[in-house]
Amino acid sequence: MSEKYKKPYCTPEDHVALLKSRGLKIEDEKKAISYLTNIGYFRLSAYFYPLLKVPKEEHIYKPEATFKKVLDMYRFDRKLRLLLFNEIEKIEIAVRSCIVNEGCNFFGDIFWMTNKSNFFNPVRFDTTLELIKTELSNSKEDFIVHFKYKYSNPFPPAWMIAEIIPLGTLCNLYYNIKSMTLRKRIAQKFGLNGDTLKSWLISIGNLRNMCGHHSRLWNRDIAITPSAPPVPIYPWLRDISKVNPQKVYYRICILRYLLFSVSPNYTGLKSKLCALMEKYSTVDIAAMGFPTDWEDEPLWKI
Repeated sequence: MSEKYKKPYCTPEDHVALLKSRGLKIEDEKKAISYLTNIGYFRLSAYFYPLLKVPKEEHIYKPEATFKKVLDMYRFDRKLRLLLFNEIEKIEIAVRSCIVNEGCNFFGDIFWMTNKSNFFNPVRFDTTLELIKTELSNSKEDFIVHFKYKYSNPFPPAWMIAEIIPLGTLCNLYYNIKSMTLRKRIAQKFGLNGDTLKSWLISIGNLRNMCGHHSRLWNRDIAITPSAPPVPIYPWLRDISKVNPQKVYYRICILRYLLFSVSPNYTGLKSKLCALMEKYSTVDIAAMGFPTDWEDEPLWKI
């Protein structure tokens, strides 16, 4: 049975006093108040939680719990989001380019994205087309403004549309392509089959949104479960059953796999991860789904 929310508002000063009464060590109260003022207790609360004793409902902190450890987890998570967002950008740009190029070559039509006959679900196509219209109407990009001014076509060519629509809209367009041959051809560019690419694009889009909206990643259980490539052509995980697909580590592995096709000689993801973990060595990477021997996996040895 639901009940009304009755918790009162607390000032940053109130929260510092509360945290201290529960056993959290705070070396500099003024700095703690400043952090709580500028970040917010609610946003930091997810990083306080792992430091509580069991049963956590009693809200008593472990003897080694400190405000610094909370901030370290928060900073680690923030820098992890920035790191992953940068890697996702490379993949997202490659996906956009691949869908445009393969589609234009396959159909022999630069306006194929807005041709209903190229898609198997007309209702889904109509929804996507409305989203495209909205983006075109709102776009202030110079190339869109120039196109509208100079040309009478109702829609610009595929490469222009792909630049202004969100990744989710582009993914919906990909899923709806009528030709299995074209969908397979696009997926093969990334070493996958069509179903796995679809699953991974959904997961990457979800991860991108969490990074873009400053959501906690570090110890989160993510509801969307990406599928595994049935016959990976690039180095992959030795035993997928030992990896939790709802943790961020599995998504990081997906990014690494896709980077083999996007940037074959790129090894920066691993070096950046290791540098981040070394800087924040008190952060529990097992909470992210990292196994103890993760660096020995084939996809991380290259």
